Amino acid sequence: MPEIIDEYLTIDEKSEGLYKEKGSKFIAHAFPVKDEEQVKSILENIKKQFHDARHHCYAYRIGINDDRYRMNDDGEPSGTAGRPIHGQILSKNLTNVLIVVIRYFGGTKLGASGLANAYKQAARDALGQAKIKKEIIAATIHLHFSYQILNEVMRIIKENSLDIEYQDFKLDCKLGVKTRLKDKNTVLSIFEKIHGVIIEN
Repeated sequence: MPEIIDEYLTIDEKSEGLYKEKGSKFIAHAFPVKDEEQVKSILENIKKQFHDARHHCYAYRIGINDDRYRMNDDGEPSGTAGRPIHGQILSKNLTNVLIVVIRYFGGTKLGASGLANAYKQAARDALGQAKIKKEIIAATIHLHFSYQILNEVMRIIKENSLDIEYQDFKLDCKLGVKTRLKDKNTVLSIFEKIHGVIIEN
């Protein structure tokens, strides 16, 4: 069975970087993001804020399966902006990150390799200013049981250091317990052995 990956590295909050080359300014902004909608909203705000800039190039990576990413050169020669920005995200093994690099043209062309280096250095500087943190992916197990076995259920929760996400004690007991994703099946099997516990989806 393939190993379940339930942790990843991302940035704690927005950070900025700067690179200058032959009069051109490359201003980088790195953002923690959760989904593509958030990316879209940030890009719209950046384009309004830096409406006088010639290029707003970006790259992002979301999730832990390497299938949700995008690179955009925004009018720069193909592969000179989005790809080197994306490369910096990968080099630090980060995800749920968007980096936008805004370019103010200084009048002197940098050539393809000069451009790629400038976008890379700006993105690197933004990530260098960022606080990197580890996030754990949790799973919630939904339990339904009678008051008679409440003490037994609570004992298991305590023994396994599980967090209670919600509780509803009315006619009977409903609990949501959080565990690390990779421990979910183990924890499920413990609760399944208790007579009278119903595990709900």
